[in-house]
Amino acid sequence: MRYTRVCLHEFGYQLPPVELSSEAIEEQLQPLYARLKLPAGRLELMTGIRTRRLWHPGTRPSEGAVAAGEAALSRAGIQREDIGCLLFTSVSRDMMEPATASFVHHGLGLPASCLLFDISNACLGFLDGMVMLANMIELGQVKAGLVVAGETAEDLIASTLRHLLSEASLSRKTIKPLFASLTIGSGAVALVMTGREYRDSGHYLCGGGCAANTRHNNLCQGGQNAEQGILMSTDSELLLEKGIETAALCWQAFSEELGWSGESIDRFFCHQVGRAHAQLLFATLALDPGKNFETLPVLGNVGSVSAPITMAMGIEQGALAHGQRAALLGIGSGINSLMLGIAW
Repeated sequence: MRYTRVCLHEFGYQLPPVELSSEAIEEQLQPLYARLKLPAGRLELMTGIRTRRLWHPGTRPSEGAVAAGEAALSRAGIQREDIGCLLFTSVSRDMMEPATASFVHHGLGLPASCLLFDISNACLGFLDGMVMLANMIELGQVKAGLVVAGETAEDLIASTLRHLLSEASLSRKTIKPLFASLTIGSGAVALVMTGREYRDSGHYLCGGGCAANTRHNNLCQGGQNAEQGILMSTDSELLLEKGIETAALCWQAFSEELGWSGESIDRFFCHQVGRAHAQLLFATLALDPGKNFETLPVLGNVGSVSAPITMAMGIEQGALAHGQRAALLGIGSGINSLMLGIAW
């Protein structure tokens, strides 16, 4: 995929007010740790996550998305009546029906002429939303649009903790598929995109590449359980292996499509999963890990919000300057991967 008319404007993001440290999680799991003789500090040691953010109880995904969308629109200076498309892209949703995008649309006061819908593709949703909106801009169907995501990890973490503490049959081996859920955090992010003819920001989406490896769609699965709430089961080791394998195919497709090498890219903003994931990813793709901007230690894995909020915070902290190139990389359970090239 290649684009010639698509501009990226401003990101907006919202960090939830509650911080939950890995140490605090382990304090809650002390009975389990004592029974299984697990060493304290293993959660942060294994993942590289010191803390993650959570919303106050009852916060809906749309609420975070509205706040992030307000920030993005305000910073971009784009008139709301010119927003022709709104895409909500999170794993988390307010409810099964209607689309969470409808709540965000109402909360932002966007026009009746605005096309809106949800996109669901695990942690890859926001990047998929960027592609869908870019396609519409490139075709001249809309002149400006907004991609938003709001993830809520509170119920998943609470359900996982309850299950770990209440299931007496759990062993060191059987807790492993559950521990990945304790890396998840909450957050919200939004991005304004326009056609170059409408408003030229000087920041361009150039194109990208993708790869799918869906025979491994059983490695990370989850949903609502009537008795235990939301639970996820993740084969972390095999998911890591197959996810990196898929990312390597994606990187090959990306490089062939845009003609970009690792040396020509100034910054990488990736889906933040864990310390081992980042190390193996950059080693396998033979890329400079020093170019990877990280939010993992303070945000954890924020699902679909992870890669774009990492880029938003990187720009804010001066990690990407005008005239430089960046790559956004996402890997979603399923498994599929998408990398987008940006000329900033």
